[in-house]
This record gives sequence, C-alpha cells and structure tokens, in this order.
Amino acid sequence: MAEGSSIGSAGRAMAVATLVSRAAGFVRLVVLASALGMGSRLLDGYNVANTLPNAVYELVVGGAMASVVVPLLVRAALTEPDAGMVYTQRLLSLLVYGLGAVTLVAMISAPWLVAVYAPGFSGEQHDLAVLLSRFFLPQILFYGLSATAGAALNIRGRFAVPMWAPVVNSLVVIAVGMTYLAVGGTTSITSMPAGHLLLLAVGTTAGVFAQMTLVVWALARSGFTLRPRLNPRGIGIRRIGRLGAWVLVSVVAAQILLAVATRVASTSGPGGVSAFQNALAVFQMPFAVIAMSVMTAMLPRLSRHAAGRQHAQIVEDLSQAVRLAVVALAPIAVAMTVLGPQLATLLFGYGRSSPSAIALLGAVVAAFGVALVPFTGFMILQRGFYALQDTRTPAIVTVGVTVVGVAGCVAATWLLPRANAVIGVPLAYAVAYTAGLAAAALLLRRRLGRIDGHRLLRTAARVTVAVGVSGSCGGLTVYALTPLLDSQDNAALITLTVAGAIGCAVYVAVARLVHLTELRQLVATALAGIRPG
Repeated sequence: MAEGSSIGSAGRAMAVATLVSRAAGFVRLVVLASALGMGSRLLDGYNVANTLPNAVYELVVGGAMASVVVPLLVRAALTEPDAGMVYTQRLLSLLVYGLGAVTLVAMISAPWLVAVYAPGFSGEQHDLAVLLSRFFLPQILFYGLSATAGAALNIRGRFAVPMWAPVVNSLVVIAVGMTYLAVGGTTSITSMPAGHLLLLAVGTTAGVFAQMTLVVWALARSGFTLRPRLNPRGIGIRRIGRLGAWVLVSVVAAQILLAVATRVASTSGPGGVSAFQNALAVFQMPFAVIAMSVMTAMLPRLSRHAAGRQHAQIVEDLSQAVRLAVVALAPIAVAMTVLGPQLATLLFGYGRSSPSAIALLGAVVAAFGVALVPFTGFMILQRGFYALQDTRTPAIVTVGVTVVGVAGCVAATWLLPRANAVIGVPLAYAVAYTAGLAAAALLLRRRLGRIDGHRLLRTAARVTVAVGVSGSCGGLTVYALTPLLDSQDNAALITLTVAGAIGCAVYVAVARLVHLTELRQLVATALAGIRPG
C-alpha cells in the first residue's frame, strides 16, 4: 500500500512538472511561430533542422532508455553492493563516447538527413536547414546524458529535477525567440543577417545544454560520483546489445513513420511541416501530462513485479493505467476534434503567422484528436512487455504499426489535394495505432494469461457513451456560436471556453449516469494530491 501511495504521489508530482514543462514548451512554440512566422519557409526549415537531433538520438539510444536502461539500472541498484554506482558510471561513460561519435557522423550527413525528411524544400530552404542542423545536432549528446542521468535519479527515487529540467530548455529558447523579435529578425531566408541566424542556431542548442547541465548537477548532488570510466566492461554490453537490438528495430520503425509523415507535410507547401509538428505538440501534451508521467513512475514498479514473476500485479497495474488514461484523455481527444480550429487560433494566431497556415494547423489538430486514445493505450501496453524485458514483441508490433501508418500517409497524398495532404497524416496515425493496440493486447494476454479484458471493455463502452454525448453538445455549441461572433481572436476564446465548459459538464453528468467509477477514482486521486499533509 505504501508503495502504491508512493507511486501515486510521484505520478502526481511528475504530472504537475510535466504540465508546467509542456506549458513552457507551448509558449516556446508560440514565440517561435510569432517570431519566424507560421506558414513561412524559415519556420519550416528551422523545425526540420530541430527535428533531426531528436530523431537521431531516438534511433541510437532514446528508445532503449525506458525499455532497456531503466530495468538494468534497477537490477544493478538491487544486486550490486554499491547500489549500482560503478555500473551507472560506466554506462554514462559509454554513452559519452558513443554519442560523441554519432554526433560527428550526423553532422557530416546533415544534407542527406534534411533531404530524407523534407524533399519538398526549395534549394535555399534546404541549405538553411542543413546549416541550422549542424548547430543543432550536438544536442544528441546532451539529450543522451540528460536522459541517462535522469534515469539514475529516478531509480534513486528523485523524480523532480528530470521532469523540471525541460522548463529551463524552453525558457532559454523563449528568450532567444523574443530577442529575435526585439532585434527585428526577418522571416525571409534570403535577407537574414548572419548575426540573426547565429542567434537562432546557438541559442536553441544552448537550451538543451542548460537542461543537461541541471540534471547532471542534480545527480552529483544526490551523492553520485561523476567519474569517467574508460573501460566499459562489467555493464553487460552484450546483454544491452541483445535487448537493444529489438528496441532499435522498434525505434527505427517509429522514426520511419515520423520521417514519412514529415515528408508528406513538406510536400503540402509552406507551413505544412510547422502545421504537422505544432499539431503533434498539441497532441502529445495531454499524453505526456496524464499518461507519460504515470508510466515513468510505474516502470520501476513493473520491473520489480516482473523480476519477482508477479504477473497478476503487472496485469492490475496495466489495466488500471489504461482505464484511468482512457477516462481522462477521451474527452480531451473529442475536444481536439471539435475545437481544433479554435485551439490553433488561440495558441498560434499571433505575430507573423498567416491565417491560411493557422487554418491548416486547426484541421491537423482536429484530425490528431482521433489518434490520442489508441496511441496512449498502445504506449501503456508496451510498458508491460518492457518490464518483462521482452523487446522483441513490441518491436514486431511497432513494425506493423509503421507499415499501416506509412500506407496511410501515402494514401493521403493520393486521396487529398496536395495542400491538404498533411491533414491525412494524423488519420493514418489513428488507424495504425488502433491496429497496434489490438495486436499488443492480444499478445500481452497470451504472455500473461489475462489482461483484465472485461473491465477494459466495460470502461471503454461507458467512456464512448459519455464522450459521444458531450462531443455532440460541444459541436452544437460551436455551430450555434459561430455566426454570432465577429472578431476571430475573441471568437476562438469565447467558443473554446463555452463549448469546453458545456462539453466537460455533460461528460461528467453522463459518466455519473453510466456509473463510470474510474472518473471518481481520478477525482479522488487529484484531490489527494492537493490536500496538505
């Protein structure tokens, strides 16, 4: 019981930190869109260049962090006489050497990487993205050190700093964007002074460096000795490689889907890439705040249950996580679908952003609402396999998800006008992750014997009724208010507020009528998290 309370407390604390972090991230996106111009070739080029270090990092080590590194650090902490100190030192050292080499190779390969992600760019836009990416790609090393140091802190029960550190990153980039506006930075690629370009390039990477510095400093303050180990022997490189090989397959598959989606967005013309990436950020925020924070706190516990072969506890944890996440995220998904245009206007309709780009962004946000629940369920069930140190099964399922998703993206380019092809990308995501969720559930049931299917289906049915009624009421409210409001900015705020309030109230009322007990559990958990003492 104490352990469950600790997990719940950690999950709530991380949800708050993640909420603040994502809010700061949104301010960052808004500032950059205002400064560089939503719909401009400059912002699209910047976004593609800033995507590359994240993509390469995920390919090399990011996917292995939760599935391989955390379980191995847990085992080392439990079995090593020094609580895994030397093991962690050797792992950090190995990452520095490996990611340093990867960073150099990526910087040399920058022109090819940009071409892979953005074939629709013009020549000058491609050259800008290549130049920026060579400043951004050192972030690969910084992300790796930050993530590994953060995992080491989590194992020691210190969750706060790794969750708050991204705020520092966002604050630095916000300052860069505001400075760019203050000095009169242009949105034109051809007329950009070298000093303004340097401000964007160095300032963006400085944010990631500050994030890494904070996490590594916190690890040192926790009593961990920061000591390089030239000899990596003793950390089980072969074991990591064996487990990580399948993780690499999984991550490569996911990055292929992201690359194809970005390619489709780049062919939609100016603003397509930014519409896709900013809508993806809107899509990821509720997932990160509600689901990812709980999964991060839950993974060490799942790993301990798996090590003790306590399969019933794994099933219970996964079932509860899925049910609570669905109850919390389903109304948000419906709100995104119904209120996507208003969300886009309210969040990004400022500064140098063009109205046509905002309209496209709103349509992509609305389409992403369809993908939120299946994506969340799929990601939670993957944690069950990872806790069992089974990286092969989720890798195979992820390959299947990628095949379906890529086919959907290609179909979008055939079925939709070129300028609107990006709208089909999130719909392809929805189909792909729905198929992946079904496959993961069936395979996990075979592995564990059961997955609490009756409760999961019962909860899903009740949530469907509740969001169906609330979404209809919200949609009718939008329909009724649209002809009554003149100012676009005020209309977005008023419509979002009124329709959101009505939809929320109806969801709660219908949930009570259909006895959706998980909603009461969510409220009780939230209240427990804000009570003093």
